[in-house]
Amino acid sequence: MRPATRRALMGGAAIVAVVVVAGLWFLRGPGPMAFADGPKVALADYHGTDPTGVPASLAKASLVERGEYLARAADCMVCHTTAGGKPYAGGLAFKLPFGALYSTNITPDKETGIGNYSDQEFLDAVHRGVRRDGARLYPAMPFVSYTYITDADTLAIKAYLFSLAPVRAAAPANTLMFPFDQRWAMTFWSVLFNRDKRFEPDSDKSPEWNRGAYLAEALAHCGECHTPRNLAFALDNREKFAGAVAAGWHAYNISSDKGSGVGAWSDDQLVSYLSTGHATGRGTASGPMGEAVDESFSRMAPEDIRALVAYLRSVPAVASSEPVTLAPPAPESPKSGGTANARGKTVFQGACVSCHGWTGESPLTPFATLTGTRAVNDPGAINVVQIVISGTKRQTPPGALSMPAFGSAYSDSEIAAVANYVTARFGSKGSRITDQDVAALRKQTSQ
Repeated sequence: MRPATRRALMGGAAIVAVVVVAGLWFLRGPGPMAFADGPKVALADYHGTDPTGVPASLAKASLVERGEYLARAADCMVCHTTAGGKPYAGGLAFKLPFGALYSTNITPDKETGIGNYSDQEFLDAVHRGVRRDGARLYPAMPFVSYTYITDADTLAIKAYLFSLAPVRAAAPANTLMFPFDQRWAMTFWSVLFNRDKRFEPDSDKSPEWNRGAYLAEALAHCGECHTPRNLAFALDNREKFAGAVAAGWHAYNISSDKGSGVGAWSDDQLVSYLSTGHATGRGTASGPMGEAVDESFSRMAPEDIRALVAYLRSVPAVASSEPVTLAPPAPESPKSGGTANARGKTVFQGACVSCHGWTGESPLTPFATLTGTRAVNDPGAINVVQIVISGTKRQTPPGALSMPAFGSAYSDSEIAAVANYVTARFGSKGSRITDQDVAALRKQTSQ
């Protein structure tokens, strides 16, 4: 081979390598806290109050009690418990376009659970997504967020899990299609997208802000649902908290944008929504967010909720296509307003009006008020459909009324009709959901 040809080939290969590296770097994107441009320091070098661990009220609690609080903050039980199953025993299905994943048993059962895990093996699973047998976990386990949990907090969670009664329950086999069933490929995904580093406080920010950052990014892993994903199914933090569809539900924009985000919400509204799942004039949590409130946020100390709010306020505004204009209450008369959707009106009159009213302002409970909520003002109507199918299943606050599931009582076409009627009557723009859309949404819901 002539020297000139060799040089040309080597030069071409170098260009290709640079392009590939640049593309991977761009795909990886910034870290979750890159928007806060203050200096990040090791936890040991931070001179403020330690933002990790448990709130001051639990400072003297036992290791297991601290672990229970942290496990609640990390929302472990919701993903590792199936309907009607024992807590933490796994088996919950995560339905994906290319198959289904099932959560694993994380009780201390030695055969089907994590009873044989050493401290280091548990740290490897939580921080790096590596099982005890060396196999890679899929990012349905949010280890790219959990990697920021400190070793001490992670081992406190392990102590709590090991204090539970062991449950013998093997998870169903995953049903992923090729090539997504090749776990070894997750090695390369993890190298690119899992930063494998513990939380580093921002020395320019207050202890409250850093506590909120630790809760939101490491434990509560808010971005896993509320941040869009890139082509490799990793979080795209260039659009941090801008909203995404997760598990068949629309996780709305929670950036500080005043139109499509939560920038116009008051602190009291945000605190109320996180603590109880409801904020007057803003809506009621349902679906995965309702579960997160019931099992996680509502169990947090008030100062931790306030820290979360302080952190959310600082996340840069990202305008999205989510609902901005919220419609006022509908007319009191069923003959006025809305749409000529006779079938949807019939379903609403038979199953919905007694709780929600013709105006959208519930005569029974503020939790059932439709007026002003994002869901009915979203012309995509994803969450309206899912609420009709699955109900709300709320437990917070105690005694709160829950909407029953109507998924088995009504056909896909009836659910599409009532969703289109509800968004037209109570929202700013009616949806055009079809029965095929409803059928597809049924298939995406975790069970």
